[in-house]
Amino acid sequence: MKRLLTTLVVLVLVALATFKAGLWWLADQRLADARQALEEYGVLHRGNISSGVEGRLVLNGASWQDFELTQPVNIARAEFDAGSPISLLASLANPSSLPARWTLRLEGLSLTLDPTMLRNWVTAEGANIEGEQALFLLSCAPDPRQQLGSGDLIRMGITALAGEAFLRQTPEGLHAELNTISTGSLELDWPAARVRFQDSEIQVPVGSEPLQLTLRDAGLMRRITAYCAREAGVEPGEWARRSLDALVAGLRARGLEPSDQLKALYRQWLLEGGELTVSLQPEQPLFGIPVTADGTGRADPGWSVTYNGARVPDVYLSKAKPVIPETPDIAVEPVVPREVPNVEGWHPADLAAAGQWIDHRVRVTLSNENVVEGRLVSVSDNELEVARVVAGGEVAYPMMTRAITNFEVWRRGRAQ
Repeated sequence: MKRLLTTLVVLVLVALATFKAGLWWLADQRLADARQALEEYGVLHRGNISSGVEGRLVLNGASWQDFELTQPVNIARAEFDAGSPISLLASLANPSSLPARWTLRLEGLSLTLDPTMLRNWVTAEGANIEGEQALFLLSCAPDPRQQLGSGDLIRMGITALAGEAFLRQTPEGLHAELNTISTGSLELDWPAARVRFQDSEIQVPVGSEPLQLTLRDAGLMRRITAYCAREAGVEPGEWARRSLDALVAGLRARGLEPSDQLKALYRQWLLEGGELTVSLQPEQPLFGIPVTADGTGRADPGWSVTYNGARVPDVYLSKAKPVIPETPDIAVEPVVPREVPNVEGWHPADLAAAGQWIDHRVRVTLSNENVVEGRLVSVSDNELEVARVVAGGEVAYPMMTRAITNFEVWRRGRAQ
């Protein structure tokens, strides 16, 4: 009897070790496939693999380094729960046969910010990467085309983004959450949607019902509005109006006109933030936002939008003739005054030779007639940075050279 019991214990231990070794090998293979599929966009580090007999696979110390970012997204713990050991084994052996119910948790998500982790947001045309007029221009500098970036978040006291994510698949649909510390949360409910893996690609076949997306800002929009208004030198209400004008201009460039309620909602969100829930249909044009014919009036029933628990009526777009804003191609050359020898003052300088004035006091006039004055920090082929003193510290503002119409240096005059 004792020998039989010992034999059974040994067999159980061997089976458990074999099961865990098989899971580890399959998980390593699937993660290698994922790394290969994503190698065009970044580098996936899997960390340490562990598993349990209850049907869970755990990665500890994983990370994702996107090629467009200078800092990695760290994942302290990633847990995939298939519901049972057999379902977990089948999912790893054949990712296209995921069970009807499973969950994925990402804990300890973190992204450390640095001032140069994102591309420079200053463009001469205010267009996006597709060449279209940008919609959401949150300007935080004298040049209204310079958008909110990671450097601005750092100066606001947000040095890192941290939180956790949760994804749950059921026969009824897909539910996802992203909760961050002090920067808000996202929540998604997508009826009848299912995540599928096919040929190393993630596909989400959807049903006829729209998804519900809820955004909670946790007070972030108030902080952004106050900061950006101060940096732009205007009141928060005026800054919100300028941001709204940018949205309207971007929509008009696409042949669309927002309803009055849509404009009021966007302005209110910029000033106060809060909880915003919208209904979206990804397979439809404009994600299912109602669009009426030119001059036909309001859309019925309008876009399904809820703000702070109350439904917002009459939110829609109308078709209109596209209006493309004109931008000046040639800047008018300033009149160069005669210099007074040995007297300090502002003197025009050649922008192409701006590198010789590093650490000097300079004054830059932009094509929108805004003026930035401060210490010249750096110069490259396409841009230069000028640092200004703000709240006891220096803040560097990058500016595209093609957006500069006049470059001046504070120095002593020279004999003519």
